[in-house]
Amino acid sequence: MNRAYLFGCYREYEVALVEEHELTAGPLSLLQTATRTHTQVLISCRNNRKLLARVKAFDRHCNMVLENVKEMWTEKPKGGKGRGVNKDRFISKM
Repeated sequence: MNRAYLFGCYREYEVALVEEHELTAGPLSLLQTATRTHTQVLISCRNNRKLLARVKAFDRHCNMVLENVKEMWTEKPKGGKGRGVNKDRFISKM
């Protein structure tokens, strides 16, 4: 048996094949399609804000280079009474 397999190591071309499969069939395929077709994606952030943007580049950790970003959120009044106010801002490159 090959020594590389005994120690759990992969060859470069095997890693490239796995990464290509993940980009075409896995959860990152949505970002890959959006990058190739320049379509907008809606990203929900942990701070309850949303980003509507075009994906320029990304990596397997979901770090992204975004352009034409519209950040949207709702601010609640300080007294706690009444409705929240929808706010947004535009960022050309993020």
